[in-house]
Amino acid sequence: MSVHSETTARHTTQTIQQMKHAGEKIAMLTSYDYTLAKLVDEAGVDIILVGDSASNVVCGNQTTLPITLDEMIFLAKGVRRAADHALVVVDMPFGSYHASEEDSVKNAVKVMRETGADALKLEGGVEIMPAVKKILSAGIPIMGHLGLTPQSVNQFGGYGLRAKSEAEAERLLRDAHLLEEAGCFSLVLEKIPAALGKRVSEELHIPVIGIGAGNGTDGQVLVLHDMLGLNQGFKPKFLRRFAEMGEDVKKAVGEYVNAVREVAFPSEKEEY
Repeated sequence: MSVHSETTARHTTQTIQQMKHAGEKIAMLTSYDYTLAKLVDEAGVDIILVGDSASNVVCGNQTTLPITLDEMIFLAKGVRRAADHALVVVDMPFGSYHASEEDSVKNAVKVMRETGADALKLEGGVEIMPAVKKILSAGIPIMGHLGLTPQSVNQFGGYGLRAKSEAEAERLLRDAHLLEEAGCFSLVLEKIPAALGKRVSEELHIPVIGIGAGNGTDGQVLVLHDMLGLNQGFKPKFLRRFAEMGEDVKKAVGEYVNAVREVAFPSEKEEY
């Protein structure tokens, strides 16, 4: 396992790109609070994404759509304080970059100024290109996101596999190249055929990070609560649980409840 030392330099968009060119895989995870982000950072993750998936795992919403810009900023502040080494990327939430180019850059500047994040992530291709170019022109790095884009769940009619057809795959390829040409420093591909994920990664010069996009991408990302087994009801094919912390938490809380009721906690040694 790669673990950061106290002398490890902070990642930048440039060092992330250098990892691709050096053939080094990129490890990315979501985080939404200081405490867990600190552990994730110290464990050696290269990129921490303050994802709008917080709408699901933190707020209990069915989709990512309800979370607001101010809520994302609140979460990102804590994560940024925790991350001494990882690059911190913040999702621009639904509606924050769709109304106009002016609103898009205003919202993007607000996130960067108030959180101290290193970059932003936007979902979509050609349809959001005006916002992408405007935000990039303000000197703000952007990570793109194609394939299954959860903010478009109502348009897609669910969270199924994307780019299965040749036509949709070709659109995704075109969008990927457009995002690279516009100046995005990296790209996330979500829930697409593995062969397509590998092809996009080989064609682009910028790093491509997959989630349900196969092993041929330049890196991987998962939602922290999913891979730790805290979000117990979510079991897509692409998810590997690296722990079962949900069960551990319930066991520990149960033991605490019993100790309190049996007057076994606190003990004399735990009193002042």
